[in-house]
Order: sequence, then structure tokens, then C-alpha cells
Amino acid sequence: MNPLIRKLEGFGPLSDQDRAILKSVSASGHLIGPRVDLIREGDAPDGVILIMEGIACRQKHRANGARQITAYLVPGDACDLDVALLSRMDHTITTLSACRVVRLPLDVVKRLMEEHPAIARSLRMSTLVDEATLREWLVNVGCRSAIERIAHLFCELLVRLQVVGFASEDTYEFPVTQLDLADTVGLSNVHVNRSLQELRRQGVIELKGRTLRILDRQRLKSIAEFDAKYLHLGTRAAA
Repeated sequence: MNPLIRKLEGFGPLSDQDRAILKSVSASGHLIGPRVDLIREGDAPDGVILIMEGIACRQKHRANGARQITAYLVPGDACDLDVALLSRMDHTITTLSACRVVRLPLDVVKRLMEEHPAIARSLRMSTLVDEATLREWLVNVGCRSAIERIAHLFCELLVRLQVVGFASEDTYEFPVTQLDLADTVGLSNVHVNRSLQELRRQGVIELKGRTLRILDRQRLKSIAEFDAKYLHLGTRAAA
């Protein structure tokens, strides 16, 4: 099923007409290669970006070249629903893997919000979950140990990707380099490497190439103190 529909239906019922409209507006799109900036900090936004396949990220860069990844965008995610209110982007959105990307013109987004209340409600809920996820990421960087930060991220991605049909019970594509991971959880490359080795040593994960397999989900959740309530998925949060 269309990942946008799968995601939004989790926040409230959609009619057949709602589903047909969402399928129509997300049917087009382009395949974009990995490590491509979809929009850069300082650019004037001209629409809402939908990620339909692959994984992208939000990131900020300092003048000295340092980077902080502030969010991962997975299939079904709409980037900056209220972007029309901004004159310039305050961050960059970049593909981490090859992605199928749809750009929704601002007038299309406006019609969806004004003429289809069920869709509008689910899109607003999605935005609230984005904000809740950012708060959880702040806790991750500010309060958790190195191994806890990485374990928490792995748990979160499993749940989010399962909801939209891009993860099995324990496995998903993970096109994130060690440097990406370091810039996500606020650690050095060395610290990330040690934490990954420890998770492997404990028999919790298997990371081969671009595939992450969680061997002991309950142990990983325990390490991270992971609770998916902030994702507001109800019974869909199986991990």
C-alpha cells in the first residue's frame, strides 16, 4: 500500500475518496540518488516534499564544517507541511539512500487542508508527531549514554518503518554510514564504532552492509529504555 496512506490512516479513518486523492497526489515523483540535497538551507521553499521510498534526513551545518542530523525522513513522511509560511529554509534536506520523491505544490497542499478535513487532521497529527520525535531526540543526545542513544534510534526506526511496510519483524534497510550515525547521536566516530561493537558482542544486532537486523528486540528496548508512545501509533507500535 501507498506509505503516505498507511501512515495517515494510523492517525484517523480515511474515506475511499480521501485515499484516492492521496494516491493521486503522491503517484508522480522522481527517483533521486543518494547524498543529494533536495532543498538547502537558505533556499526559498516551493512545495512540500514527500518521501515515498528510501531514507532522507534533515541536517544543519556549522561554518567549521560540523554537521548535526536532526531527523530521519522515511517513506510516508511529508517534510515541513507549513513550509509556505517560511520565506527561506532554515535547514537542509538530503537523501541518504536513493529515494522516490514527490513535490507537492503549495496550492495542492492548501486544497488538501481546506477541502478534506480527515486528511487535514491526519497531516496535523503527523506534524505533532514530528515535534514529539524531535523532543525525544533532544533527550537522546542530552541524557542517554552512547550505547543507549544508538539503541534508541534503532528501535525507533524499526517501528516507523514497520508502520509503512518497509521493515519486517526485525530487519530493515539502514543506508546510514558510521559518520552519519555519529552526526545523528552527537558522538565521535570512535565512540559510535565501540558502541556498535558492544551491541554486536551482546548479540543484540547484526549490521551487514546496508541491512540492520535486530536479533534481540526486547534486549535492545531495555538498553534504550525505549517507549514508542511519543510516536502516537497506538496498537501499531509492535516493537
